[in-house]
Amino acid sequence: MTDVQIGHMLKGVQGWEYQGGMIRKTYSFKDYYQTMAFVNATAWVSHREDHHPDITVGYNKCDVAYMTHAINGISENDFICAAKLDALFDI
Repeated sequence: MTDVQIGHMLKGVQGWEYQGGMIRKTYSFKDYYQTMAFVNATAWVSHREDHHPDITVGYNKCDVAYMTHAINGISENDFICAAKLDALFDI
């Protein structure tokens, strides 16, 4: 995707940013248990999509970053996964 396409797609996923060749977002939680529950659910959703993000975990937050390794760039699937995680977070 071009930078213009990425910018357009970012408008559809609130809070996600394009940095370092990846789209990323930091999610905040009440405690470690909620953080880990979200991380595990993220792993499950991402595995079903066969699209695996980089995840950095802290006590009450996690940073999720997607890129499509097969093309060494951003694809529509990155945004599909981002939207699925946002929906999961809203549960």
